Amino acid sequence: MRVLMSGEAPVSYGQIYVESQPGPPKFAECFGGQRNGLCGGAVPGALTLITGLHTGEVGFRVESHDEEPPLDETWEEIVEVSFRPLGETSLVSWGGSAVWPLGLREIDYRVRYSGTRMDEAHRLGIPEGEYFEPDRYLLQFWPGPPEPDRVVKQTSASAAYWHDVARKQPPPPTPEEKAEAERLARLEQERVAEEARLRAEESAWGGSLPSERLRQLPGAVQSVARLDRSLVDALARTDPVTQRQIARWTVRRAFSEAQLTEVEWIAPALAAMDRGEALPPPFDDNQRAWNRLFTDERVPQTLATSPDGRHDNCSQQAMAFPAVFSVREPDPLAAAFDALWSAAVAFGYGRHGVLFAEVRQAFPVLAEGEG
Repeated sequence: MRVLMSGEAPVSYGQIYVESQPGPPKFAECFGGQRNGLCGGAVPGALTLITGLHTGEVGFRVESHDEEPPLDETWEEIVEVSFRPLGETSLVSWGGSAVWPLGLREIDYRVRYSGTRMDEAHRLGIPEGEYFEPDRYLLQFWPGPPEPDRVVKQTSASAAYWHDVARKQPPPPTPEEKAEAERLARLEQERVAEEARLRAEESAWGGSLPSERLRQLPGAVQSVARLDRSLVDALARTDPVTQRQIARWTVRRAFSEAQLTEVEWIAPALAAMDRGEALPPPFDDNQRAWNRLFTDERVPQTLATSPDGRHDNCSQQAMAFPAVFSVREPDPLAAAFDALWSAAVAFGYGRHGVLFAEVRQAFPVLAEGEG
């Protein structure tokens, strides 16, 4: 025989544990399908031990034997269960405030849990400084094949109560049932996550999910969708020629709003755009074009409110300028959305509705597509 622990063990809520897995199992699980309610061994790798005392210290001793030890009938309560450690095994108080490593091997054990004075300790509940003789417990391990748990001896009302509670708990799930429950839980998590993803995508697209054509489209389509989703869908239903025409019309409208159409080095670019030709210098180089915009004193200087409405000192010319580069986009639908976004930004916060009304008027097919 080896004594693995002997002394006073703190208990809380009338429980102490043998653990070789993280955290104690739930009561209904550890006693599920058992006859006894003092030593719960239904969960692999764990034992839940019931004491009479609610909170305080009880006498506790743990022994390891090479074979079944003789039954000591002086104990008032005796129960047995089977147990197999799943790793390093310790006796652990409720909440982990005290831990005693037990050094058990990973083999099948039979366990005997014996106790005395459970009723007296239960009546005491939580002692407050007074001397009392606590309930005492003995936990014994010896090698043995798995067998059903059993109540060897029962004398106290406390033990009878817990035995009755245990017998009302449903049997623990089989490995197959647990695996199926875990599979269903994963599926539910995936479903919830997918629903959340779809709700987020709907919000990002202005209230409804996009077609795959829109979803794969580069550029500013999603930004436009958040401003006017019905316009996006109507534009997507038009033919490529109309889409290219809308892109060019929108570029001119953005530049007109920003008073850029008559700037002598910008006008040729708009004319080339209308003819479907490559943009002339400096628009053949983005950086040179932007430098020219910011350094030419002849470029008007007007202000617009930022798209989020937080700033009212944004350069309207800088906000409109990217529209012209949309004509390089090979996909006419992407070009139209890029131009619309730059134009909407140039119109300023809250005024995109003016632009979108004008584009619908200029291209009645858009209004028809929304019907």
